[in-house]
Amino acid sequence: MFVLRSGLTRVLASRTLAPQVCSSFATGPRQYDGTFYEFRTYYLKPSNMNAFMENLKKNIHLRTAYSELVGFWSVEFGGRMNKVFHIWKYDNFAHRAEVRKALANCKEWQEQSIIPNLARIDKQETEITYLIPWSKLEKPPKEVHVLWWNESADSRAAGRHKSHEDPRVVAAVRESVNYLVSQQNMLLIPASFSPLK
Repeated sequence: MFVLRSGLTRVLASRTLAPQVCSSFATGPRQYDGTFYEFRTYYLKPSNMNAFMENLKKNIHLRTAYSELVGFWSVEFGGRMNKVFHIWKYDNFAHRAEVRKALANCKEWQEQSIIPNLARIDKQETEITYLIPWSKLEKPPKEVHVLWWNESADSRAAGRHKSHEDPRVVAAVRESVNYLVSQQNMLLIPASFSPLK
């Protein structure tokens, strides 16, 4: 089980690209760090969720030929249902631009996945993120892993309760809350083709 806590701080500036597409771009010093991760969220029409996932399962190899898929999940709860969340790794912004151009020119990817799935998507959001300097992204030793790993939703609730009693956690939250613009939690279920489970 994955729990994604997404917090948007003032380091990221939101910009709407079109009525149904939202994006956040790095504007601080981190934008020069090179490697970054693109968080993509697709809001699907309820009647098309299964068809969308089956199509991707069959064709994801066409997309992963161009850049690394870190993980792909459907949202179990936390906001709107019928939503998928995926993370892609890029070496830098030039790499992302090269990948986007190559995908646009890949006839097989366009015909087998983009064209059939485009009508199934209600809304898309994308956000550029960086790893915290002292962290690293690794595959877990267990089959089940999270951005914040928990055995179950109940163990997550117990852990949160316990952490709220720790004065260090309380102090850190009080100090950082002034920089938080919004926050969202989601319970994520990995797709069968997701590298992170």
